[in-house]
Amino acid sequence: MVIIGLLAGYVGPKLFGQIGKSEVKAAKAQIDALQKSLDQYRIDTGQYPSTEQGLVALVSRPADEPKWAGPYLSKAVPADPWGRDYQYRSPGQHGEFDLLSLGKDGQPGGEGDSADIVSW
Repeated sequence: MVIIGLLAGYVGPKLFGQIGKSEVKAAKAQIDALQKSLDQYRIDTGQYPSTEQGLVALVSRPADEPKWAGPYLSKAVPADPWGRDYQYRSPGQHGEFDLLSLGKDGQPGGEGDSADIVSW
């Protein structure tokens, strides 16, 4: 019993640390895929969706966009790995658009798996 307890005490934290890393990797991959979809939207329409239109413009035609040729995503806009919506702003502060997840803690900033995952 003592040996099993020691092994669990050693392996458990390592295992949970890997889970946090995989969520960050998943968020980065989703942001990359959303960026590609946003770029395709821009090619078709000449501009990125506005902040008000948001990422839903990748799935549903905005009423004021006659050149829309989507959908640009095969499914609904995904939530980040922690179940929250990605933050999108256009124009952005760091480029033509800003796309980010606030990480595990859902708060701006942070470190480790609580750090923001950003498109810039």
